Amino acid sequence: MTFDDEWARLKADAQNRHSAQMRLNAAEPQADGAASRGNADLVVHQDDLGRVGNEAFRIHGELRKRADVAGAGADKDGAGTTARAAAELQGRNFSAGGALYTTLEVWSSQVKTVLQMCAHISNHLDYSQKLHADDEVEIAASLSRRDGSPVPVSELLKYVK
Repeated sequence: MTFDDEWARLKADAQNRHSAQMRLNAAEPQADGAASRGNADLVVHQDDLGRVGNEAFRIHGELRKRADVAGAGADKDGAGTTARAAAELQGRNFSAGGALYTTLEVWSSQVKTVLQMCAHISNHLDYSQKLHADDEVEIAASLSRRDGSPVPVSELLKYVK
């Protein structure tokens, strides 16, 4: 069977299974009742975000200390042992010197990328936690009466219609 034949068969099967209806942002009800829990497909608690952010921060610190090949064994000019070895090899006309420089550049670039990703994750989760906590306070304040009691659902429905 060719790709075109298989593709045509799959499209026909899909059309036969679903009538001319469209579903947007919805999922089929699940047997375990997961969809009935507020119809949320993603639930994250503040503790979860905190643990992920802390782990990203910890990884960032450890990686920065241990993966600095370019700066390891730096001399008074700031050149690390790997860079000095590459210069020495290149100075003696060994092609391994250029390859070692390339390896050092690629490694350093990749380590910087991972460091940036860890920092971004940590900072973003810290920011998200604070932002959502502030949002919760604002929403709670705007959905309560002057005496602090919650606004009834019937009152809220007036704004939805």
